[in-house]
Amino acid sequence: MMRGMKDEILLRLREGNRVSGEELARAFGVTRTAVWKHINELRAAGYEIDSSPSKGYLLIRTPDVPSPAEIKAGLGTHTFGKTLHFYPELPSTQDEARALAMQGAPEGTVVIAEAQTSGRGRIGRAWAAPPGGIYLSIILRPAITPPEALRFPLIAGVAVAQAIEEVTRLSPRLKWPNDVLISGKKVAGILTEMNAEMDRLNFIIVGIGINVNTPPENLPEELRATATTLAAESGRQIPRVKLVQALLAKFETLHDEFRKEGFEPIRRRWKALSETLGTMVTVTFADQQVHGRAFDIDQDGALLIQKWNGNLERVVAGDVSLRKAPTPWRG
Repeated sequence: MMRGMKDEILLRLREGNRVSGEELARAFGVTRTAVWKHINELRAAGYEIDSSPSKGYLLIRTPDVPSPAEIKAGLGTHTFGKTLHFYPELPSTQDEARALAMQGAPEGTVVIAEAQTSGRGRIGRAWAAPPGGIYLSIILRPAITPPEALRFPLIAGVAVAQAIEEVTRLSPRLKWPNDVLISGKKVAGILTEMNAEMDRLNFIIVGIGINVNTPPENLPEELRATATTLAAESGRQIPRVKLVQALLAKFETLHDEFRKEGFEPIRRRWKALSETLGTMVTVTFADQQVHGRAFDIDQDGALLIQKWNGNLERVVAGDVSLRKAPTPWRG
């Protein structure tokens, strides 16, 4: 994708040295007035640019907006995020990514929005997505069968946890199948949706929502007791651009590892981060409930529950409630 003049000027300013309007005009074959216009557009977008009649322009600070220009500056991936679509607001990044995938968008294409008006979680539930968070969807085209797609919420969960730990130094934990927790409260969620035929997967859309700098009081009232934000847990504002870059890099690394070595290495990492395994759980799916101890996850990413009679029940989907055992566990 070709860069526009504004992007070229920004790239030059990122070098960290002052550069004159005359030098920029000469380098790009435009007038100094055109350079001045683009500089003002960058300022309006949140870039702090110092100007001196005798010394030229100097980039002082960049905005913490997950725009393509910011994310791609220093992004160390070979596929993930190389094609990136940014919107100040969308009804749903999942829907936009699905439309792009149907049109043939390549693997690693990312759709990201500052806010969503109709975000959704699993089972069609609404997902609160106010400004200050990270809301993105990634298009994947793995050469796997539809049942193997069950592994991708877990792969994405490990990537989110690793990125959060790297950027914030917090210690995230994973709740099967798709939640990321800090101090027992939900800080991120993952939604995977696929397009498939009987024995062939066409694409997967992995949606990721992270509560980053949203003030806790701006979260829906019904979620404040069970949800948190990275800023609230760390006591500081978290650089969202850096977090998106880390997330895309971690996810791509795990995705490459999955293709080369299979699910087992990632399964071990997920288990090490699990808040679910070893605890008493109630899993609700359809009109049924399963009670027991979360014993393990299998090679497909399904949850194995050890019931009171010692039998194992395999669960591939459902809502998990962590709970204390009503009586001492003797399994």
